[in-house]
Parts: sequence; structure tokens; C-alpha cells
Amino acid sequence: MLHVSVKTLCAFAAKAGDLDFRFAPAPTAQEGQAGHTLVQSRRGPGYEREVSLSAEVDGLHVRGRADGYDAGRRRVEEIKTFRGDFARIKANHRALHWAQARTYGALLCARDGLDGLTVALVYLDLGTGEETVLEQQATRAELQAGFEALCRAYAGWAAQEAQHRERRNAQLAGLHFPHGDFRAGQHKLSRDVYRAAAARRCLLAQAPTGIGKTLATLYPLLRGMAAHGTDKVFFLTAKTPGRRIALDGLDLLAGGRPLRVLELAARESACERPGAPCTGEGCPLARGFYDRLPAARDAAAQRGWLDRPALRELALAHEVCPYYLAQEMVRWSDVVVADYHYWFDASALLHALTRDEEWKVAVLVDEAHNLVDRARAMYSATLGRESLEAVAADAVGPVRPALAALRREWRQLAQAQPGPYAALPLLPERLSRAMAEAASALAEHVAQQPEALAGALQDFFFALLALVRLAEAFGPHSVLELGADPAGRPQTLAIRNVVPAGFLRPRFQAAMTTVCFSGTLAPFGYYRDLLGVPRDAVELDVASPFKAEQLQVEIALDVSTRLRDRPRSLARVTAVMAAQYARAPGNYIAFFSSFAHLQMAFDDFAARHPQVPVWRQSAAMSEAERTAFVARFRAGGRGIAFAVLGGAFAEGVDLPGDRLIGAFIASLGLPQHDEAHEVVRERMEAMFGQGYDYTYLYPGLRKVVQAAGRVVRTEQDRGTVHLLDDRFATPQVRRLLPAWWAVGSAKGPEG
Repeated sequence: MLHVSVKTLCAFAAKAGDLDFRFAPAPTAQEGQAGHTLVQSRRGPGYEREVSLSAEVDGLHVRGRADGYDAGRRRVEEIKTFRGDFARIKANHRALHWAQARTYGALLCARDGLDGLTVALVYLDLGTGEETVLEQQATRAELQAGFEALCRAYAGWAAQEAQHRERRNAQLAGLHFPHGDFRAGQHKLSRDVYRAAAARRCLLAQAPTGIGKTLATLYPLLRGMAAHGTDKVFFLTAKTPGRRIALDGLDLLAGGRPLRVLELAARESACERPGAPCTGEGCPLARGFYDRLPAARDAAAQRGWLDRPALRELALAHEVCPYYLAQEMVRWSDVVVADYHYWFDASALLHALTRDEEWKVAVLVDEAHNLVDRARAMYSATLGRESLEAVAADAVGPVRPALAALRREWRQLAQAQPGPYAALPLLPERLSRAMAEAASALAEHVAQQPEALAGALQDFFFALLALVRLAEAFGPHSVLELGADPAGRPQTLAIRNVVPAGFLRPRFQAAMTTVCFSGTLAPFGYYRDLLGVPRDAVELDVASPFKAEQLQVEIALDVSTRLRDRPRSLARVTAVMAAQYARAPGNYIAFFSSFAHLQMAFDDFAARHPQVPVWRQSAAMSEAERTAFVARFRAGGRGIAFAVLGGAFAEGVDLPGDRLIGAFIASLGLPQHDEAHEVVRERMEAMFGQGYDYTYLYPGLRKVVQAAGRVVRTEQDRGTVHLLDDRFATPQVRRLLPAWWAVGSAKGPEG
């Protein structure tokens, strides 16, 4: 028997008409919940809240919770919250709301043996607190007929889904590893992923670059889907190339089996009509979307493999929006490959669906060392003074005084701070209130005049909303930052997250199992503290299959890349590079701390050694330029590439064999010592007692090890890594280098 929620049943069978995603100031989940509570608190003593209901029809187990029920009055309520003009709520949206309310009515009549009841839609205006109530009197027969019609519309699909799941589980249970034998270390990783899923625990796994972590993590979760009761596997990546690697692995594992794989792309890259409003009037792919969706959905389910090109082709053939078809197909896919933000962001689609549908999901977090910085960014927001001034200049009605108050509070706070940068551990109540009131005034204005939301106003409003939502959650994990120009005038107002653990913890709890894996995930305590990983998470450090003789590692004891020493050490750095190239010509990559340092070294090397082919990374490279950069690493090629440590070419680039035979790393990768990082250091010290390590040392050395990991990718590879800074020889740094490295040191003109 297939289980389905009332929400999913109605969304499947009762939606019709156009997509309409023009922005309306939609309530947050917290606001919606508060609105429900407010309405419920206004009802009498016989009123029941959140009434759990279920029934079985046509092989379906339908479940849900009615917002409210008054048995004495025989009245069921479905509560919706909104802002602005009630008349702007679309007819097809109200039809969906009625379908939900009437379904709960049918379930109540069946449960209590009623011959009929009153079905009410209650719309609460969050701006005014006023209710608009729509009512229908309905008999049990009428409600049951509507409910059964929805179930009939869904039943055929449900039967198809049940058959698919049965075939999928049967074939995956006998899945064999595609390469026959595991690589060294790969089997241990795969075994522990399986055990973590069986025990419903989280796993932190550090495994060397090049052993095949993607296959080693996907294989056990797919094979165990039936045994573990897994509904879906989410493979999350930090960067686009990671999605391609995951899809290649899934293609290999699927091998013709009934496995539905979906790739989610960003809206900006998936949109076919950039700049056009996402409405029936503005886009032909939105017009009649829900009318054409059933055929597109059926075709997509039959195809099964839905990477971005395949999904786009299918969507356009059915004249529907590819981006929103992909969102619909999340419900019907077995594996979803997506960016981190689809699960970890505050408004994450995958997390919301998992919660609503009560799915049992297994989550794979690829290159999980990236999650700290990505999550910090997800839960940070910045407001610019210029955008405030631009919006305030055209403000009308209640918006004008609200923005004036925000500007005043901001200016007064900034003027009390010395220097161009200030960080405050607390959020002043007056500023917080001014932000909230400005956001509320703008929300009311936009609700009344949706067409006004464009350009500068839209950018400012979204930034302000993000800031207000973070202000509501401000705590020890947050910093209020104020930036000013040289004249002391306010420039930026930001809430910056430094410890995302509190925001991520519910995501780990929502998954049946989460596997965070990377070639650089040590020390584990650092990631536990900053990511909010469950206390009972298992740790795995897979020994490297590579031998010390495969990689020559040398520390240049007479080189310092500290900022003040870089000009003096430049000639020594380029001399080491030239000497190594002369000894063993081939493809190398040299990493530097910044574009400025890179350019200095590039110019010096090119001037001294014009016979050596060189190429360099530049800021803001296009996709084509990045592809061309990597393409120059040809088998049997020669030359030295110059790149930034921690950038696009320092991880996630696979150059096996003689496509890359060595690396020069002229930096410890330490973040810049500035006021902003010192604020983080102080907070890390206060919270974890390891301020310097958590802020500077661990993030820096992680980048070094990732960059060095480009050199040896297989058990046949050989190569050289030069660590060009005397600090690499210090004990606190040496202990963070991979244990399998045999590290030597050198001085002298030839390194």
C-alpha cells in the first residue's frame, strides 16, 4: 500500500492553470505557524487543533492533519496566511485550498459517522490580523465523492509508483560493485557507509583523494535501499563539476536498472526566459503549466534518467518550465543530485519536502570540508547604504518614515564605532525593531502594488528580509558588522554567521543517515563543532592506498611567504620551480595565496625562464576559460600553470598520470589577518578554546592538502610537491599533513 499525504494528493490531482511565481511577500514558516496559532486561539473551548486523520481508498493510505475542528458545530477549518489584497489570491490557488479542506471534511465524516458538515477556508491577513472566511455546507456523500475522485486520479500513478519501487528495490538488492574489485580503502569506506545507514547514524569519513569516494558512498546506499527502508538518496555537492562526477557514477551503477535519477540546477541557469516574469502572462512555459504537467510528469517518470540536458529536452517538448518540472520530479525520483543549498539552506526544497512527506532519506555530502564556509554564507546577509538611499528617495506612504527610522538607527550606531569596520556581539534592540518595521512596511506596500517590486526595490527588499530573519535568530553564532567609508559614513550593515551548527543540526536530524566525506575532513572535532553533527556520529579515517615513494614532498626551509617577506623570497620560489622543471620536465601547477602574489611570481618566472611554457588563472574566469585552463594539462605535455590556492583549480580537478606530475605550494593558505578574522578567532576561542586553529590553521592547511592531492590520483602515479614556506616544518603544521607523506626539507639555490 502506498502512503500519501493530503497535501501531496491535492497537489497532484487538484492543481490546474498557470504557474504564478511573481513575488508576493509570502509568510515565513514561523509566521505561518504563528498565524495558525493566532486563529486557533480565537476559537472556543470545544475546538480541536491539528487533528490527525487517515483513510484507505483504492490501495492508498491517505493521511493528514486538519488545522482545526469544532465537533459541536461540525465545522472543519483549513487556515491559510497571506499579506496584502485578498482579491489577489489566484482562483486556482483557492481551488487547491478547497480541495484540501474538503478532503479533511471527508475524512472527518468517515471517522465520526457524520452525514455532513461545514467546510471553512480561513484566510488570515498577517498585516492586519483580520480573517476572511469562506464556508461551504457539504454532505458526506458530496465530500466522499470528491475525495474518491482525487484518489482515482492518483491511484493509477500510485500503482505505477508502487511497481517501480518494488522493481527498484529488488534489482538494487542484488547490485554488484561495477569494477568487480574495490580499490584499497574503498571497501572499508563502502562498508561503513552501509553500517551507518543500517544504524541510522551520521558518518564523518576522511578518505584519500583518488580512491573513488563517489562510487564507494553511492553503492552501499543504493544496494541497501530496501533493507534500510530508504525512500530517496540525496547527493549534495559544493560545485557544478561535483554533480557531473556523481551523475557519471550513478550512470555506471544504474546499468539499465529501474533507477530514477534527477539533477537539480540553479534557477538562474535553468530558466528559459531570463528576465521574464514567471507568470502565465509573462512566459509561455508558465501558461497552462499545471494543465500540461501530467503528461510531462508521466514522460519524465518513464525516462528515468533526468540530468539537466535530458530534463530540459523533455520539458520543452511538453512546453513546460524545466526548472519547475524538476522540482515536481523530486517527489518521484530515487536519487537527487543537487547543490548543498537544496538541503541546508533556510528555504531548502529537499528538506521541506522531506519534512512534509515524512520521507526516509540518505544524504551524501560530497567534499564536505566546503560546507563550513558555504553554510556560513547561507546564514549571513548584508545591506548596502546606497541601496537604502535609492529606495528611500522614492518611498511613499508608511514606507518613507519606516526607512527613515532604519537609516537613523543605522547611522547613529555606525557613528559610535571607531574606524571603517566594527563588529558587535549583540544586536541593538532599536536597530532590530527598525529593520523589522521597515520590512513590514515594504511588505504591505508590495502586497498592494506587486508591480512595484523590481530593480533596486526588489534587491533591497530581499536583502532586508534576509537580514530581519537572521536578526530573529541572532545569538552567539552571529556577529553584527558595520562597514564605513573613509569619511565615516555607513556603507554596509551585515549579520554574519560564524558557527552554522545551530542551523544545520535540524538537517542532520531530518535525514535517516548523513555521510559527510572528503579527502580533508580532519580534525573531526573541528567539523563536529562547526557543522552541528550529531554526538553519536561515527568517524572514519581511511588509510591512504598510496605509498610514500609515490610522492616526493620537500619543504623549502629558506623561503618565507609571509606578506612582508614575499618580495625577498620571490626569486627563491621561482628558482625552486625552475630547478624542479629542469630535473623532470612535465606538467606542474604552482599555487599562491592571492592573485597579486600569483602575478608577481608569474612575471618573475616568465622573465627569468622564458623557455618554459606558462599559463595562469585569472579572476572571474568564464566556464570556457576554466575548461581551456585544465585542457592544457595534456598527457606528455610540458609547462607550469599558476593558480590561486583554494580556488577553482585547487580541488575537484582530476589530472591522473603525467597530465600533472608536480605542484608548488607557496602559501600555508592562512586567511588574512584582519579585523573580521580576528573577530572570528575571538569567538572560536570563547566557544571552543581553539581560536587560532579554528580560524586560521585548519582552514589553511586543508587548502594545502587539497591542492597537493591533485598530483597523485592513482596507485600508478608518481610526482613531487614543494612546500615553499619554512612554517611547513613546524610541529603544529607537520601534524596536519597526511601521514603517508615522507616529508623532506631543503635549502640552497636549487631547492
